[in-house]
Order: sequence, then C-alpha cells, then structure tokens
Amino acid sequence: MEQQELQKLVEYTSIKYFDKPFVGHACFNKRLRTTGGRYIPSKRTIEINPKYLTELGEEELFGIIKHELCHYHPHVEGHPYHHRSKYFRALLQKVNAPRFCQVLPSEAEKRNIIYKCVNCNMTYKRKRRINLNRYRCGKCKGQLKLIN
Repeated sequence: MEQQELQKLVEYTSIKYFDKPFVGHACFNKRLRTTGGRYIPSKRTIEINPKYLTELGEEELFGIIKHELCHYHPHVEGHPYHHRSKYFRALLQKVNAPRFCQVLPSEAEKRNIIYKCVNCNMTYKRKRRINLNRYRCGKCKGQLKLIN
C-alpha cells in the first residue's frame, strides 16, 4: 500500500464512521516501533506503522485508523482527545475502534528470554537480556543460566 492509498483509506474511513471529512495528512512512518500509529495535533497528521499492515493485515490497520481518527476529530472540534478522557472513550465505543493495538508477532518473539537458577531451578522470564556475571537468583543467590 502506498501513501496515496493510505490517505484515501483514512478519508474514506472518516466519512464512513464519523460522517466528517478528514482534511489532515496521513502517512506511513517506519520509525514507529511500539505503537500502531500516532496523531500529531500540531500538524494534524496521522502516522501509521507499516509493520501492522504487513504482519497483521488490513483488519488491524482499519482499527488503528479508526483509533487515530478518534484523536483527530475531537481535537479539531475542541473536545478532549487524550486516552483518559470520557469523550474519547465514548467515541471509541461508538465507532468500535480498539483502545490498544495488538502486539506484533515479530516483537512478541523477542520478549521471551528465560533464565534458570542452577541451584534451585527457579525460572525468570525477562524482556531484556541481563548480565549473568552481575545478577544472581533472588531466592537462593545461585548462578543464573540462559535457557532461551
């Protein structure tokens, strides 16, 4: 999918679900890592992570676009548009948009690092690697070993 196709898709989604035109700019941003998309209020721009389209498909992309439009339209109208506001949450429910996006399958694989204590066999699951020379088991102070 190209930038022009994304722009047309966002404009179509805005008319279909919100009955309001989208006059901002929509684009893909390859630098986004932990989020499906973001809305930049000062530029009135919606940026979408292209990995969500390639790994999870168009259904997830529609959800992300609806979510970002739930930020865009209240901001343009002068209503609260942050995640914690009641107006934003009510708008999410009205258009059936997800509050959070799913974890990418490629990112989920990176989160399973398992360490095991040599003495007591206690297991530790971590998202990041740790220095095995520096850290010990919290239960028995035994040496840790990388399992996965």
